[in-house]
Amino acid sequence: MLSTPESFSSSGSSPVQPGHGLDIEGVTHRFGEVTVLNQIHLQVEPGEFVALLGPSGCGKTTLLRLVAGFLTPTVGHIRIDGQRVEHIPTHKRNVGIVFQNYALFPHMSVFDNIAYGLRAQKTPASKVRSRVQEMLELVQLAQMGNRYPSELSGGQQQRIALARALAVEPRILLLDEPFSALDKNLRLDMQIEVKRLLTEQGITTLFVTHDQEEALSMADRIAVMSHGIVQQFDTPTTIYDRPATLFVSQFVGTTNLIPGTLVQQDSRGCVVALTDGTEIALATIPDLPLQSPVQVAIRPENLRLSPNPSSGASAVEVEICLPLGASTIYEVRTASGLRIKVTQPRGMGAAALPTGETLYLTLTSTEACSIFPVDDPVGM
Repeated sequence: MLSTPESFSSSGSSPVQPGHGLDIEGVTHRFGEVTVLNQIHLQVEPGEFVALLGPSGCGKTTLLRLVAGFLTPTVGHIRIDGQRVEHIPTHKRNVGIVFQNYALFPHMSVFDNIAYGLRAQKTPASKVRSRVQEMLELVQLAQMGNRYPSELSGGQQQRIALARALAVEPRILLLDEPFSALDKNLRLDMQIEVKRLLTEQGITTLFVTHDQEEALSMADRIAVMSHGIVQQFDTPTTIYDRPATLFVSQFVGTTNLIPGTLVQQDSRGCVVALTDGTEIALATIPDLPLQSPVQVAIRPENLRLSPNPSSGASAVEVEICLPLGASTIYEVRTASGLRIKVTQPRGMGAAALPTGETLYLTLTSTEACSIFPVDDPVGM
C-alpha cells in the first residue's frame, strides 16, 4: 500500500458497503506524442472485482494511475460513485492502493503502518485503536500489531498492506500486481484470501495483472488490454470460451491456431476446410464472406487422443509428452505437418500415451472453437 497523506480523503470517508461504482468514459492518455491509452470505456459495478489483464506496456498501470489521480487523462472522464474526479486531487478521492512492493514503512510497527492513513485523516485516537485492531483481526494477524515489517513473511506483509488500504474505508481499492513477489504456492493462498476479504467487504476493486490465471480465478470481469485499447471486457468464462479477438484467444490460456478456408455457413454454423483437406463443421457463425482464409482457435483441452480410429478422427503422431500431475500435455503432428497441443486428464496410475505412436485426434465439441480472419487487425 502506498500510504501517504495523498492516498486518503482529508475529510473522512463513508462506509464501503455495498461498494461504489467506477466509470471510465472515453479516456485517452498521451505521453508527448505517444498514445498509451486510446478511448477506454469501462463501467465497474458497485462491489465488483475487475481485473485489467495484459502484457507489459499495454497501458493497464497507466489506467490505474489515472483512477488513483497520479495522472490526469488527456481526453475523457473518470467517475467514482457518479462524481467526476479527473480534476480532484488524489488525497480527496479516498482511493486505497496496494502496490506489488507493499510500501510498508520499515521504521513503523504494524499497528502504526495500518494507522497511518487514519491519522492523516485526523481520526480520533480511540477510533484509530479500534479500527486498527478490527483490520488486524480481519486479515487474521490480530497478535502482530507490535511487530515490524522486517519481522513478517511476504504473505503477512501483503495482508498488512491490504489492512492499511482498507482501514480508511476507501471508495475504490486499486491493486497493482500485489502477488508478483510471492512464490507460487503462497500466491495461490493469498489470491483466495484476498478474494474472500474483498467479497466480504463489498469493495469496488480494480486489479492490474499480467498473470492470466490470477485474472481468471479472482475477477468478476476481466478487461483484456493490448496496445492501449480494451480488446474484450467480460466474465472470465466468456473471455476464455468465447474470445472476441485473435489476441485474446492467444493471450488468455493456450490455444491452437489451425489455418483453413471458410467454405460454408448458415444459421446453424459453418464448415471450414483445413489445409490438409479435412473439413470440420463448427457451431460458430463468423461475420466473414465465403472463401475467406481463417484461423480456427481450439483449446488443447477440447481435443481428445485415442488409440482407436473413429468417424471424423484425424491420424496424428505423438511427438512430445509433458506430464503435469493431474493432466498431461501432448504435442502431436498431423499428416500435413501441423503441430497441435492436446491436454488430457490423467487417471490414477494411468500411463502417458507413447511418443512416436500413431493416434487419432477428435474435437470434443463443435461449439468449442472460435474463428478469426487471418489478418484480424484487433488481434495484432
